[in-house]
Amino acid sequence: MEGLTDILESAVNAKTPTKRQSKRKWREIESIKEKYRLKEELKSIDPTLDYDLADLEF
Repeated sequence: MEGLTDILESAVNAKTPTKRQSKRKWREIESIKEKYRLKEELKSIDPTLDYDLADLEF
């Protein structure tokens, strides 16, 4: 029975970091999307300039 408890505890502990990693990935995705939105907005203001996403900081 002790082995089963260890397996269940490890399964529960394994799920928690996955949720955190998932949230982190979504934050990264949202950040990238925001950079693209900002780039498009800047292009609409001044279409002659070319903006690099690496130059945009938040």
